[in-house]
Amino acid sequence: MNLQNAKPPFRAVNFAPVAVERTDRPDGSVILRARAALPAYDPSLAALFRRAVEKAPSQLYLAERVGDGWRKVTYEEARQLVDSIAAALLERGLSAERPVVILSGNAVDHGLLTIACEHAGIPVAPISVAYSLQSTDLAKIKYITELLNPGLVYAADTGPFAKALAIAGANAEIVASKNSANLDNVTPFDQLAQTKPTAALERAVSSITKDTIAKFLFTSGSTNLPKGVISTHGMLTANQEMIVSSWPYLEESPLVLCDWLPWNHTFGGSFCFNLAQRLAGTMYIDGGKPAPGLAEITVKNITEVSPTTYFNVPAGYSAILPQLEKDTELAKKFFSRLQMIFYAGASLPNDLWERLENLAIETTGARVPMTTAWGTTETSPLSLMQHFYADGPGAIGVPCLGVETKLVPSGNKLEIRVRGPNVTRFGYWKREDQTKTNFDEDGFYKSGDAVRFADPADPDKGLIFDGRLAEDFKLTSGTWVQVGTLRVALIAACSPAVQDLVICGEGREHIGVLAWLNAAGAAKVAGVEPSTPLAELAQHPKVIEHITGSLKKWNAAQSGLSTKVARAILLPDTPSIDANEITDKGYINQRAALERRELEVDRLFAKNADSTAIIAN
Repeated sequence: MNLQNAKPPFRAVNFAPVAVERTDRPDGSVILRARAALPAYDPSLAALFRRAVEKAPSQLYLAERVGDGWRKVTYEEARQLVDSIAAALLERGLSAERPVVILSGNAVDHGLLTIACEHAGIPVAPISVAYSLQSTDLAKIKYITELLNPGLVYAADTGPFAKALAIAGANAEIVASKNSANLDNVTPFDQLAQTKPTAALERAVSSITKDTIAKFLFTSGSTNLPKGVISTHGMLTANQEMIVSSWPYLEESPLVLCDWLPWNHTFGGSFCFNLAQRLAGTMYIDGGKPAPGLAEITVKNITEVSPTTYFNVPAGYSAILPQLEKDTELAKKFFSRLQMIFYAGASLPNDLWERLENLAIETTGARVPMTTAWGTTETSPLSLMQHFYADGPGAIGVPCLGVETKLVPSGNKLEIRVRGPNVTRFGYWKREDQTKTNFDEDGFYKSGDAVRFADPADPDKGLIFDGRLAEDFKLTSGTWVQVGTLRVALIAACSPAVQDLVICGEGREHIGVLAWLNAAGAAKVAGVEPSTPLAELAQHPKVIEHITGSLKKWNAAQSGLSTKVARAILLPDTPSIDANEITDKGYINQRAALERRELEVDRLFAKNADSTAIIAN
């Protein structure tokens, strides 16, 4: 089969028709909205969950690995546990001023506690596990604890979280599924689940409105201190209706997910976690992630489960593809009932798209549709969705039903702003200053992201992500460098050795890059063991040769300074979460990385480059 000359058809999925209305305003801004209206949606997440229980009580809901098997909970079983836990929470008098904080990662008990909070009308705040286990100073745990003043703090096991619990649980009840640290005054999670529900629970459920706070989701953004986005029940249920309205195929067969995306992020915790409930589907909790030694766990899980729709970030696809490409049987299991591949959190490089597409064709004889969307924590998360077939990465979709999108000129770009029932009305918890500055005079959320039309004459073709406004910069020649677009292209050009990179050169004559290596890819290039330390790989002659050659080949195809790379430095480490260089999903914070890597940037542009700099021009 010649994949380049004649691509086979897509596996057919039922996407909603695209129909976008465009209004050009006198001030130069553009308003886009879907022509169809948003259907009615559940008033609360409790109602959404209970509807799933009624629809499919015996259906498997949540599953997590226990040894070689799975701990499984059906919807009916989950309902009984949720009611009991919710009753226990109500007895404790918790509230928005004394919410529940969850320190540990995705797990069945974590999920049950989250839904119980949603039934009791008590906000829950899932916190990045990295803030507890990877941070050296626990500064973000301290800040979040002071901001929220939690009344109850949960961890799956006190052992790994003992230091974080000493801070977060100092003035709160500590609840744990396991107390391996033998801490005093720890309430066993099972004790909550033994509480007998009373009429107070039904009163609590019935009193929840669309404006009741469901979650505080923390996003670092461009600062070192996380912001607590106020996510209401109505925001989250409205977004679920937008998703299903865009992808009607989801309701045509039972949904099966196998997902690692962290629940403290809006992608995993709001989009995926709630989608399973909206469709009375099954969620297998994947204990893997895109990291050495953990990607193998993900491959084991997704090939055993065979998901019907698969969600991941580009770094996740990069991590699992090598194993699927070399093992046909694993690939067949992964694609056996896969209807759609979804990526978000960052742009998907062309080479990853092509490898995924070719693997699907070689395995099934057809292309599996690949789609994406755009949104933020503040938009719970999706505001744009791609519900049409695409031949490559680029378009991030069209406005969801019920969402108004405003495109505002900013220099030579268009900033995307959104307004709708999925967008936070209340902004950031106890940060009125940030709330005021992030919304414009018409109530649109100012995202700071730039977009452009795929086809200016046809809004139905969707929008294309055009980088972060705050990341783009000018060279001394006055030439603008489009950081987002260039970053994705360079990662693809240096494949498979580069995981991510920072584009440098503001106020300089030329562009330089600081590159983090992809451990597996760089080891393959070098012909060494995958466990080889990054510091060694960064100095390996074959890795340096590969990236030097890749950048020179890239430069040969460029015509201007805005895309040519003069120098590069290979970093011997990984991005720091303490320094806010990276999020759990793998999104690089360009500004924070530049500030932290000031010495490397100076070396990059030194008049006489040292031996660690790759000269690419």
